[in-house]
Amino acid sequence: MGLQAEKIFVNLPVKDLKRSVDFFTKLGFEFNDQFSGDKATCMVISENIYAMLLVEDFFQSFTKKELTDTRKSAEIIVTLSAESREQVDEIVNRGLAAGGKPGYEFDHGFMYESSFQDIDGHFWAFIYMDESKMHDK
Repeated sequence: MGLQAEKIFVNLPVKDLKRSVDFFTKLGFEFNDQFSGDKATCMVISENIYAMLLVEDFFQSFTKKELTDTRKSAEIIVTLSAESREQVDEIVNRGLAAGGKPGYEFDHGFMYESSFQDIDGHFWAFIYMDESKMHDK
């Protein structure tokens, strides 16, 4: 059997930590103060999923690679499940109202996905799958 990880920590570079915390707080996310400071914060997505928001120069200390310019390129799409189509629209609309930019949207009947770019240009997508309609595919 392969690796069975119990938690995921997605690390994302941000330009202004306070501004990013304010942005994601407006979306309803909370932060773990035990893993937060002036260079990084731990955003709690669920019991086992976290996003580490790292100030760019601190993020850069973990890699010799150049940071992605999110105005020109996409390096990641963080996709999270939602309980309904309405919840997908609600969270995306909150992201846009908080200063995010529109992303993409797909509607395949059994699967609905919509997204936005956060204030640092990272894509956040939310997806709802209606399992009762999946058998039609």
